[in-house]
This record gives sequence, structure tokens and C-alpha cells, in this order.
Amino acid sequence: MNLDETSASVQSHLGIIQGVIQRMATNSTSCKTWCTTIVSAILVAVSDKKNPDLSWVAIFPAILFAILDAYYLALEKGFRNSYKTFVKKLHNGTLSPEDLYSISTEGGKIKTHFEAITSFSIWGFYIPLIILALIVKHLIISNLGSASQFPFYK
Repeated sequence: MNLDETSASVQSHLGIIQGVIQRMATNSTSCKTWCTTIVSAILVAVSDKKNPDLSWVAIFPAILFAILDAYYLALEKGFRNSYKTFVKKLHNGTLSPEDLYSISTEGGKIKTHFEAITSFSIWGFYIPLIILALIVKHLIISNLGSASQFPFYK
């Protein structure tokens, strides 16, 4: 079997891995979108009710989505590593037919997950959301204090 860059089976395999990588990236983006929507809705409801203690509720979705997002990022990195290994084997001439039927992540799972959770794309997005929830709590408390000082303030 001739396995080179022009082989239809090689092109198909690379296309499948690229599709999986794209889906993981899309899932990561969806996590951020959903998290922003849910946290915003919770903070608006908390502000409307003027109950600062409920602002802690907004932190839970941020943490859960950060974990899910890190999982997708780890999978994406693992599949990118698999893609690179496949291409290396292709260029070195060591690609076997068995490689065409194996699609899995590469790299240590613990190492890949640690790299994902410490990635700026995770903590650089979710930590500010958590800080925002704390700021909203502080703003509600300070607004409640000013409203109690001035009874005619509504």
C-alpha cells in the first residue's frame, strides 16, 4: 500500500483528525458563550433582587464551565499531538496501514489536562468572571448602604 501525501486514505485520515480538532475548539467557544450568558443572567437577577448573598451563585457555573472548557482544550491538544505524530511518520516513511485506523489523543493525560487548566485561555477568561461576581456583590452592598442612609432614595 502506497502511503504518501497524495494517498486518499492519508488525506481522509488527516481530514477526520482536523474535524475532531475543530469540534473541540467549537465546544470550547460554546463553553465560554454559555458561561457568559448564564453568569450575566444570574448577576442581573441578583442585582434586581438586591440580595448580595446570591452573587455567590454566579461563581458555580464559572467553575463548572472552566473545568469543561479545560477538558475540551486538553482533548484538542491531544488530537493536535496525534496529528503531528501522524504527519511526522508520513514524512519519515514510517507510516503503517494501522496508523490510518487509529484516531486517539496523544500525550500524557495528566500532563495535558494540567497544561489545559493552567492555560491563559482558561484562567484568563474564567477568573475575571469570578472577580466580576465579587465586584457585583460589593456594588450591591455599597448601594444598599447608600439607600439606607437616604430613605427617599429609590
